[in-house]
Amino acid sequence: MSTTAELKETILDLGKAFEQFKAENDQRLADMEKKGHVDPLLAEKVDRINKDITAIAKLKDQLEVLETKIARGDFGGGGTTELDRAKAEHKMAFDTWFRKGTDNGLRDLEVKAALTTQSDPDSGYLVVEEYEQAIDRVAAAVTAMRRLARVQQISGSSYKKLVNQGGASSGWVGETESRSETNTPTLKEIVINAMEAYVNMAASQSTLDDSRINLAQWIEDEGAIEIDEEEAAAFISGNGVKRPRGILAYPLVANASYSWGNIGYVVSGAAAAITEPNAIISLQHALKSRYRNDSAFLMADSTLETVRKLKDGNGAYIWRPGLEQGAPELLLGKPVETDDNMPAIAANALAIAYGNFKRGYMIVDRIGLRVLRDPYTNKPYVMFYMTKRVGGGVVNFEAIKLLKVAA
Repeated sequence: MSTTAELKETILDLGKAFEQFKAENDQRLADMEKKGHVDPLLAEKVDRINKDITAIAKLKDQLEVLETKIARGDFGGGGTTELDRAKAEHKMAFDTWFRKGTDNGLRDLEVKAALTTQSDPDSGYLVVEEYEQAIDRVAAAVTAMRRLARVQQISGSSYKKLVNQGGASSGWVGETESRSETNTPTLKEIVINAMEAYVNMAASQSTLDDSRINLAQWIEDEGAIEIDEEEAAAFISGNGVKRPRGILAYPLVANASYSWGNIGYVVSGAAAAITEPNAIISLQHALKSRYRNDSAFLMADSTLETVRKLKDGNGAYIWRPGLEQGAPELLLGKPVETDDNMPAIAANALAIAYGNFKRGYMIVDRIGLRVLRDPYTNKPYVMFYMTKRVGGGVVNFEAIKLLKVAA
């Protein structure tokens, strides 16, 4: 079956599963209202279909990515330009260095292949372009924040920007009247530092000598995923000490008392639970209207499975599946992303984030993934020290709001 046909079939399956889910969940809600309790078998069936919807939706996303790659012809391969030939030469030299430790002019080839303009023999070698692209794809698949936030490449150790908090004043004046001085806007400086994430892996020389080993896959699976998981957690809850500062790590205030430097939150109605949509609607409206055009919800999978059961005052489900190619899942008309680094529903948990993340949060990447090869420290193993410089932080505190589960 072709990818296009499989994608169409998956979308149909998603629609069927959602219709079945609505029917069974409607029955569950009716039983709860009439009898005060739900048949355990019915509750189990609703939960099973709910999980099936999650799995089908994820498969749809994966097939859409694959369909895009096919349409673009994005499967690597050789090129005919001078730069393509330079990159191919660099790739061969990198593979030789990785296996044998012989650099064969690798530093000069990095410059020739347009991977860097710098010469720094003590900082390790840049991973070849094909490997680096694969690493970025893994990152985008695992953490929602790389899809939601603004990602900025930087050449220094930090990124700085000024934010205008407003404060300017104006007035009305007659044609010949004097003009008094008005207030000046308040500017705040935001600084995001690139921190260093690392893994230090060992491989025996005999493994490296075995030509059957796919070194690119080995790098991706054993090193890059570890770094990606570290950064994914940091973008959500990192404390900013030697790592990015996550959206949940800033001072919190009730949204009615919001001030710059804090993130505003609203509280769910039920204790230790989310049982009705009003709190989520309040969360959406806690965000100023000018940020809502490109806004999205962010929550754990388990939270989405709970939210998927909720109806509005007209009896309509507030969650909708994406039943067309490229269409996202929608919650109250806005895209919803899942990241299991977000807390599950529990008393006082910050279970749902909502906002314009591209305006509210920035990820900075410094250069790329670097590898240092050390065949001496831990014989008979060759150590590969992999590093990535990455930072993250809130750049607009107005643009992100949180839902706090009541105690």
